[in-house]
Amino acid sequence: MPESIDFYARAEYVNPDSLAQISSSILNKYGNQITDLQYPRVLVSSLSEKTKIFGLAFIIVSVVLCVIVIFSIDNTIRLAMFSNRFLIKTMQMVGATRNFIAKPMDLRAVINGLISAAIAITLLFGLITWLESLVPQLKSIRDIQLILILFGGMILLGITISLLSTHRSVIKYLKMKLDDLY
Repeated sequence: MPESIDFYARAEYVNPDSLAQISSSILNKYGNQITDLQYPRVLVSSLSEKTKIFGLAFIIVSVVLCVIVIFSIDNTIRLAMFSNRFLIKTMQMVGATRNFIAKPMDLRAVINGLISAAIAITLLFGLITWLESLVPQLKSIRDIQLILILFGGMILLGITISLLSTHRSVIKYLKMKLDDLY
């Protein structure tokens, strides 16, 4: 019986082009010692096509959900600022500047954004840990750098949405006439 050597390629190399390049490189280097080199070509091409389709569908769903979440958060903050409209107008009437009025509310918005990002990061980290405990193979594809970028993006997005919505609402109520507040 001839000897055989099995090896497993990393996930980023499991596509038809990379595997063809690896097999030709191995055959060029060890061609006189190798009688046959096999890998499931049909399965690899099928997985590559399905991965592209699922990736595109996942991106579309993610963008739609992100837009829905951003509009929901924006409307919630605008509703919360609606309850402060008389306080904002009263501060303006006694001579407070726009920056003096907006600064504490913007600071509160940044704190709220940090708190919401911390909650989201904690829940996502818990979900990742739980899924890895159910499917141990997921630990092999974990990329700490991408996870940290995701968490940083969540913090940045949480602060940005909260701050922009709050500041826009404060400026809106500062520009309104007193009679329009009712």
